[in-house]
Amino acid sequence: MQNHFPLWKNLLVLIIFAVGIIYALPNLYGDDPSVQVSSTHPTKLVQEQANQIETVIKTAGFNIKAFEFKDGHILARFNSADDQLKVADLLRDKMSDDYNIALNLAPTTPAWLRSLGADAMYLGLDLRGGVHFLLEVDMDAAVKQAEDRYNDDVRLALRNEKLRYQSVSKDDGFIKVKLNSADDKPALLKVLGKDFRALEVTEPKEQDQVWLKLSEKEVRDIKKFAVAQNMTTLRNRVNELGVAEPVIQQQGENRIMVQLPGVQDTNRAKEILGTTATLEYRLVDVEHDVQKAVEGHVPVGSRLYTERNGNPILLDRRVIVTGDQIVDSSSGVDQDGRPSVNISLNGVGAAKMGKLTQANIGKPMAVVFIEYKVETKLVNGQKVRHKQKVEKVINVATIQGVFSHRFQTTGLDSPQEARNLSLLLRAGALAAPVDIVEERTVGPSLGQDNIDKGMLSFMVGFALVVLFMAVYYRLFGMIANFALAFNVVIVVAILSMLQATLTLPGIAGIILTVGMSVDANVLIFERIKEELKNGNTPQSAIFIGYEKAFATILDSHFTNLVVAVVLFAYGTGSVKGFAVTLIIGILSSMFTAITGTRMVINWIYGNRRVEKLSI
Repeated sequence: MQNHFPLWKNLLVLIIFAVGIIYALPNLYGDDPSVQVSSTHPTKLVQEQANQIETVIKTAGFNIKAFEFKDGHILARFNSADDQLKVADLLRDKMSDDYNIALNLAPTTPAWLRSLGADAMYLGLDLRGGVHFLLEVDMDAAVKQAEDRYNDDVRLALRNEKLRYQSVSKDDGFIKVKLNSADDKPALLKVLGKDFRALEVTEPKEQDQVWLKLSEKEVRDIKKFAVAQNMTTLRNRVNELGVAEPVIQQQGENRIMVQLPGVQDTNRAKEILGTTATLEYRLVDVEHDVQKAVEGHVPVGSRLYTERNGNPILLDRRVIVTGDQIVDSSSGVDQDGRPSVNISLNGVGAAKMGKLTQANIGKPMAVVFIEYKVETKLVNGQKVRHKQKVEKVINVATIQGVFSHRFQTTGLDSPQEARNLSLLLRAGALAAPVDIVEERTVGPSLGQDNIDKGMLSFMVGFALVVLFMAVYYRLFGMIANFALAFNVVIVVAILSMLQATLTLPGIAGIILTVGMSVDANVLIFERIKEELKNGNTPQSAIFIGYEKAFATILDSHFTNLVVAVVLFAYGTGSVKGFAVTLIIGILSSMFTAITGTRMVINWIYGNRRVEKLSI
C-alpha cells in the first residue's frame, strides 16, 4: 500500500480543484463598457432620478444594453466603448455636479457565481489603459505653512496673556518675538512651555527677545503628515472623479504614485489632482486706512489682500473658518444667476461661524480663495518650475443675519470654476502643494494589445511545455500537464479571491510559475527512472521517486520564495505585482506538482501489480 492516498487526502485535492475552478471562472467572462452614476452627496439617488437619466440617454439615440438601479447607484451597460464615452460626456453636460459620472467596466459574471463571491481580477493600467502620475509633495511649503500658523498662534497667545510686544516676525526659519520689556520674558517662556512645546526656544543676547524654531521632530512629523494627508485627499478626489480601481501609493519620502485605469480626460485629471485650492473666511478691517497699509503701514492685527478687480483690501488676521472644516459643498447659482458654491461646515466650524456672525451683524466678511500654481519658465535655456501661492478675495458681503452650518459663497468667474472648487472642497484641501513630475498615458487599444500579446506568450509557452512533457514522459507527462493546468487555475482563483490587479508583470509571474511547476515534476520523474534502472519495482520506484525528490524540490522552491518575498517587501508598483503572482505560483506548484500528480498516479497504478511504467 505504498502508493495509496487516504480518502481525506483525495477529497481535499478534489475540493481545492473544484473551488479553484469556481473562483477562476469569472475571468472567462468579458466586461461591458459601462457608465456608473452616483450622488456626490451622502444621500443616495432615487428611482425618479434613475428614470430621468435613462430618458436622457435614450432620447439622445443611444442603445442601452442594460440599465441597472441598485442601492442608490445607476449602472448603464453599452455594447461599445465609443457609446460609453459619448454617454459619459452627454451626462456631464446635461446633469449638474450633484451627480458623479464614472467610466467603468462592468463584469458579465453570472448571478450564481456572484452569489458565491466569485469576481474577476481587476486589470492594471498597462492592460486596461489610463493615466499614470508621479506627484512630488512640496515639503518646504508644508514646513513654511506650519511656521506661518505658529507665527499667528504665538501672536494671538501674547494678546490673550496681555503681554506687550513690539513685533512677532519670521526670519531665516526663526519666529522672532521682540517684547516691550525684558521683564515680561519669564511670562512669555511660561506660555511657550505650556502651549508651544513643538517649538525650540533660543534666547539671544538681546534681553527683550526670544527666538523660536520648529524642532527636528516636529519638522519630521509635519512632512510625514503632509504626505499622509495628501494621499487621503487624493483618494477622495479620485473618488469624486469616479475612477474604478485606482492605485494610490507612496514612493519614497515625498512622492505619491497615482494610477487611474480607464481615465480618458487626462487634462481634467491633472487639474483635479494637482490643484491646491481652499477657502478662508475673514472679517474685513474697516477701522484702519487701506491706503496707509498699501504704503507699508499694515496694522498688527490685519493683513493686506487684493480683490479680483485689483483693489486692495484689509482683512482681520484671524481666520474664522478654513477649507478643512468644510464637510460638503455643491455648485449652483445665486438669486441673480451668478455661479456660487453652497457650503456645509462641521460642528467646530459651524459653532465659530455662528458665534462670529451673531456678534458682527452689519459688518462685512470676505472670502479668500487660496491656490498654489506651478509655472514653468526658461532660465538660461533650462526649464525651471516656479511655485506661487495666489491669494485673492473673491467675495465681500455684509453679514445680514446669523448663520452657521450652511451658507452660500459667490464671486466665482464661471460655473466650471464653481464646480471644480466644489469638488476640491468636498475632497479636502492638500496639506502641501504637489507637483506632477512624471506623466504616462496608456490608450485602451494599447492595453488590449498588451493583453493579446501576454496571452499569446502564455499560450505558446504552455503549449510547448505540454508537448515536451507528453512526448518525453508519456503518461506521466500527461499527468504533469494536468497538474500544470491545475496550478494555473489555482493561481488565477487565488488572485481573483484577493481581488488583485493583474498587470503585465503579473502575467510574466504566471508564465514563470508554469516553468517551475514542470521543473518539480521533471525532478520526480527522473528520480523514478533512476530507481527503475537500479532494479526497483515500479511501485517502489514511484514511492522512492516522490519521497527522495521532495527535499530537492523544497530547497529550490524555498530559495525562489525568499527572492519573491524580498521583491514584494522592497519593490514598488509592477515589481510587487510580479512578486505576488510568483509567491502564489510557488506555493501552488508545490501542492499541484507533488500532491496533485501523486494522487492521479496512485489512482492509475496504486493497489495493483504493475510490470511497466509509461515514463
